[in-house]
Amino acid sequence: MSLLLHVSDTHFGTEQPEVVEAVVALAQQRRPDVLVLSGDLTQRARRRQFAAALRFCERLAVPRWLVLPGNHDIPLFDVFTRAFAPYRGFVRRFGADFAPELDLDDVLVIGVNTTRRYRHKHGEVSAAQVAAVAARLRAARPEQVRIVVTHQPVDLPPERDPKNLLRGRERAVPAWVEAGADLVLGGHIHWPFVRPLSASFPQLRRSAWAVSAGTAVSSRVRMQVGNSLNLITTHGDGRVVVERFDFRAGAGFGVVDRHDLQTAG
Repeated sequence: MSLLLHVSDTHFGTEQPEVVEAVVALAQQRRPDVLVLSGDLTQRARRRQFAAALRFCERLAVPRWLVLPGNHDIPLFDVFTRAFAPYRGFVRRFGADFAPELDLDDVLVIGVNTTRRYRHKHGEVSAAQVAAVAARLRAARPEQVRIVVTHQPVDLPPERDPKNLLRGRERAVPAWVEAGADLVLGGHIHWPFVRPLSASFPQLRRSAWAVSAGTAVSSRVRMQVGNSLNLITTHGDGRVVVERFDFRAGAGFGVVDRHDLQTAG
């Protein structure tokens, strides 16, 4: 069994100290095995914001991390850096692995960098990335729950912001699910949800789910949803439990929703 802490869109530079402390307290209480941070660590890709994001991750005291950049993690106004060294700030603090992977006994987590310097906020996955992730999924061990992580979402509830969907998802989702993906984690829209991918991709022959995290610590909450994060528990029988935690002032993070999923594994 493994416990994954899925946070997204921390947007350091707009963080709320009380909420930061509540995430740290939850991590100390639940002691997750893996931290997944699915992009937008910073508000404006500034050095001090990346430094604050790194300090936050270190304070969580989680032994394994998978951290991806989001569109806010490349400079918006510094055009030269955006064109020639868009990930310089991210690399300085979090390294230059843009296809990170965590291979545990019962779970495989694969990260995909979907940000592009030539796009303002919309994400994109290339044919080469789709193929590389599918190949790695096919090589997973039968007992592993297989998780792919992007920043921009591969699916959304029908009433939510379709313009924010990942470009290339029409090719990526069928390829990844056919290759064995069970969950695709993301963020970007600050709206938490769990949704069967078959709702938008009825041709799928396996069960798989899109899992989105809200903004973990930022004041940039949207759509009447406050700060939110997910804890994901994998079980040896292929069962996956996704718990959504929302923040309440004075009370910290508490469970508000739970999904008990049975993967094909």
